[in-house]
Amino acid sequence: MKDLLTKINAEIDAFKAESELQVEKGNKAAGTRARKSALELSKLLKEFRKVSVEESKK
Repeated sequence: MKDLLTKINAEIDAFKAESELQVEKGNKAAGTRARKSALELSKLLKEFRKVSVEESKK
């Protein structure tokens, strides 16, 4: 679970950086990267939910 949390935090940082570039500087490529990061975050958060539920059953 620690590894998963590390991946989630890294992806959140990447999303923050790219979305700020898009908003502040109008960087369209950064917007694309932010959207890709958002999709990856979605997958990671679903995995976190799955692992969390499994661990709470123990």
